[in-house]
Amino acid sequence: MDVEEFRACAHQLIDTIADYHAGVADLPVMSQVMPGEVLKKLPAHAPVSGESFERIMDDFNSLILPGLSHWQHPGFYGYFPANAALPSILGDFLSTGLGVLGLSWQSSPALTELEEKTVDWMRELLGLSSRWSGVIQDTASTSALISLISAREKTSRYSLAAGGVQAEVAPLIVYTSAHAHSSVDKAALLAGFGKDNIRYVPTDENYSLDPAALEAAIIADKAGGFTPCAVVATVGTTTSTAIDPIKPISQITQKFGLWLHVDCAMAGSAMILPEYRWMWEGIEQADSLVINAHKWLGVAFDCSLYYVKDAQHLIRVMSTNPTYLQTSVDSEVKNLRDWGVPLGRRFRALKLWFLLRSEGVEKIQKRLRRDLDNAQWLATAIKAAPNWKLLAPVSLQTLCIRYEPAGLHAADLDAFTLAWAEKLNRSGFAYVTPATLDDRWMVRVSIGAIPTEQEHVASLWQALQQTVIS
Repeated sequence: MDVEEFRACAHQLIDTIADYHAGVADLPVMSQVMPGEVLKKLPAHAPVSGESFERIMDDFNSLILPGLSHWQHPGFYGYFPANAALPSILGDFLSTGLGVLGLSWQSSPALTELEEKTVDWMRELLGLSSRWSGVIQDTASTSALISLISAREKTSRYSLAAGGVQAEVAPLIVYTSAHAHSSVDKAALLAGFGKDNIRYVPTDENYSLDPAALEAAIIADKAGGFTPCAVVATVGTTTSTAIDPIKPISQITQKFGLWLHVDCAMAGSAMILPEYRWMWEGIEQADSLVINAHKWLGVAFDCSLYYVKDAQHLIRVMSTNPTYLQTSVDSEVKNLRDWGVPLGRRFRALKLWFLLRSEGVEKIQKRLRRDLDNAQWLATAIKAAPNWKLLAPVSLQTLCIRYEPAGLHAADLDAFTLAWAEKLNRSGFAYVTPATLDDRWMVRVSIGAIPTEQEHVASLWQALQQTVIS
């Protein structure tokens, strides 16, 4: 493909993306294909000779598009929002088109410095002090891994430079709640702590981590010959968006000298609304935090904002400095390869920059407040309806709901809940996510797709009521 052919195809591709966003509401939200259906339609071997762009796009429309669930659909209420605002799509497209890598500052100076500036813009918008330094990671999962490695090295006095965690006399312990994201467990395992050294701290009636139980667990471990190392708290848990109380937790971590990482992957976007910053009161006492700008905020995946208080500690743990990447200006600049796991990085800051400049803070704030209002509207409707239950506080834009018809035995309620959720999803009208809370199945309704307006939420409520009785 030469440049002129690329130009023509790119125009066609942009039209395809624009048409997709304009017409996505007409598609079934959840893909209707069965397991293996796409796979069996794909050729067994790669083509020997090149094929035309037109034929590739024909196959995309007939084979690939039907096999997609549509996260940008106004009826998407599953998981958490993963919005791809149109300006950020353009920034991502430009990043891919440029094909530059951030191996070092010198390899693409603007890549590093735009990332430095946009992440600092976000720090200010979130109400964080200048004590924090940030970088863009791919996901909150990677950020959790980096945090626990950093915690491990702080507690072990940089054991990586000697015998590693295996040389530690007393096992290092990580504390979190059972409602933390599964990536916390995975990060603890990959960082070498071991499953036996993860402590799941009890939660209160709102599914928030109990600070008194945390302190008791730390004291018990110290008495038992273990070394408490890190606490991972969550602002906006995945199942119910529960809020761990950061201030009392941070007082405990400071008292015992533990690392505190705060997972704000979803809820962190709400911190651009000053009235919601009560959710992370005490955040200035944490050591690291993560916010996924590629969720509710609207930046196309992937763009995870990772902030630390002690950047030099992070660099010491993550630094790599092969001779072929050393330059004469290294002492004057940020080399972002020293701020995470990968050596190279994409120009992710472009899509964040495009979004912030194109929409402005006020427009993004207005959209988030709309979603929060819509969640409260639905919560009010559910509370007033017979047999419908709200199972957790609606602190943000996610509701945990269950329909409990009179006369249905508790033993049959789980199967009933899963059945009607599956029926709704298979209808193509809406997409919701079943999950367990207190060991019973319920349904999560997570409001926040960019095109979702109050009329769509009202239609969802009608569909919910019709589905459970049909």
